[in-house]
Amino acid sequence: MSKIEDVKSLVESGRTKLVAATVQEALDEGNTADNILHAMIDAMRVVGDKFSTGEIFVPEMLVSAKAMSKGVEVLKPHLAGEGTSSLGTCVIGTVQGDLHDIGKNLVAMMLESNGFTIIDLGIDVSPQKFVDSIKENKDVRLVALSGLLTTTMPTMKETVKMLKESGLNGFKVIVGGAPVTEELAAEIGADGFAPDAGSAAVMARKLVA
Repeated sequence: MSKIEDVKSLVESGRTKLVAATVQEALDEGNTADNILHAMIDAMRVVGDKFSTGEIFVPEMLVSAKAMSKGVEVLKPHLAGEGTSSLGTCVIGTVQGDLHDIGKNLVAMMLESNGFTIIDLGIDVSPQKFVDSIKENKDVRLVALSGLLTTTMPTMKETVKMLKESGLNGFKVIVGGAPVTEELAAEIGADGFAPDAGSAAVMARKLVA
């Protein structure tokens, strides 16, 4: 088994204490930082799928996300771009009328692991607050909206509309949450959709590339 496969397996199983050393071994073996990072993102996608089907629960998912962040710490100096490999700032929040934050927190963790600077606005966030946050923070490349209640989907639509009509630019909007589908995301004008935290990281990197 190659060291990259070892890294993937350790992230999937949430072996936080072993990940950093194994990532270093994978680098020493000649693997590129990007390839190792993609292996960890793939691992988190598997974890996200297992979470979606009820095979694992939030604690296991959090441990895997923590394992990935340990691996990313080792990779940071080797990733393309600046030492921090920053992909820019991501403003994230749960839309107004919704008080759920577990999914949002997982996505925030994953995006941070992937090199985004996170501005977490929390729960019950008004459309205006999202717009104000883009104005107040530098280099916002991504706005991530979360919603778990079907009743808040009109608010999500309103938020996307306000962001798009704000006159601000340079950022993409990604949406997610239990009632959100790819079709709904397209219908409300979002740039991307992710069904879970693992694929949110993949989609986010793609959107800001």
